Amino acid sequence: MSNQQWLNLGVDEQIVSSLIKRGIKTPFPIQSLTIPDALRGNDVCGKAKTGSGKTLAFGIPMVQNLDQSSGNNNPRGLIMVPTRELATQVKEELDPLLNGKSMAAVAIYGGANIEEQIKAIKRGTDIIVATPGRMIDLLEREEISLQSLEMVVLDEADRMADMGFLPQVEWILRRVERNHQTLLFSATLDGVVNTLIQRYQSNPVMHEVEAKEITVEEMTHRFLHVHERDKVKVAAAITRPVSRTLIFSNTKAGCDRLVKKLLTEGIRAQAIHGDLRQNIREKALARFASGKLPVLVATDVAARGIHVDGVEVVIHYDPPSDHKTYLHRSGRTARAGTDGLVVTLSLWDEELIVKRLQKRVGLDMELVEMFSNDPRLENLGKWTP
Repeated sequence: MSNQQWLNLGVDEQIVSSLIKRGIKTPFPIQSLTIPDALRGNDVCGKAKTGSGKTLAFGIPMVQNLDQSSGNNNPRGLIMVPTRELATQVKEELDPLLNGKSMAAVAIYGGANIEEQIKAIKRGTDIIVATPGRMIDLLEREEISLQSLEMVVLDEADRMADMGFLPQVEWILRRVERNHQTLLFSATLDGVVNTLIQRYQSNPVMHEVEAKEITVEEMTHRFLHVHERDKVKVAAAITRPVSRTLIFSNTKAGCDRLVKKLLTEGIRAQAIHGDLRQNIREKALARFASGKLPVLVATDVAARGIHVDGVEVVIHYDPPSDHKTYLHRSGRTARAGTDGLVVTLSLWDEELIVKRLQKRVGLDMELVEMFSNDPRLENLGKWTP
């Protein structure tokens, strides 16, 4: 029985059946490690990277623990996250767990209508998923109360630190009055994150999942020498047989230009970069994740928020500036145990950059000249240079 593993962790049957319905049959390592301690009411500190399954690692205990306590109209659970994208993502993960329980979760974040969010809170909510800035806005307006909080989660604490949100996070934590349980998840636990642990957790149980870096060997790499006027057509040909392709361009303007050109080739594509409004980026990302949008064109900065399983191909439309960026971009494919294809397109004057890149990454591969009518483009993974 696949559900036995969940039951063994202490997860209640109602939640287990909702997990099985969604095809989540076995717990990830971070979930197996942290859920039993969190369900017991301990403070938990989890070291795990994005994509390791940590949303359920704190989501399941929060829903189950709060379900057993009597609710009033004030929120009893608070989850703080660094970005708006993550806030909506976490709420979407929680919703199926709340099914059949008389509980509700609300995501609140900047850049969206604050009045609508206030209305949602007023309707009565048990769990708030919030970015720190918007949370403070609502606390200062006295539209939200922390006095009933029983559980607080800090998700991606290291990213909140990188983005300069720790003063806001601490401002909120200092105002949580009653005795409560605190769970913290972060890819790193040193420096300022350690300060948070020391100040706001009591005897936390530490759990660490060895982050399995996706290695160069786990992906299939292809380096194509293309011609300026044919380059878009080559990219279009690679994306056609595939359901999800992520294309990287080095500039925001480059992203926009490329999307226009791909559309003329009959490829449904959208761009995400820092100059686009948040809700446009979010919609594009959601359509890409759900499989409705086959091609997403992104800058490196915008891609940090992309954690989508099932990206089959990554195309470096512009060769990245260094090997770290190459690995970071390429790691968007081959997630969750799938194989991934990584294709770098090189114009004649970019050959040296590409060769240097290969050397640093430890790949010795031929740069193969290809035109857009080449039948090998239909399945680059199957063809060996």
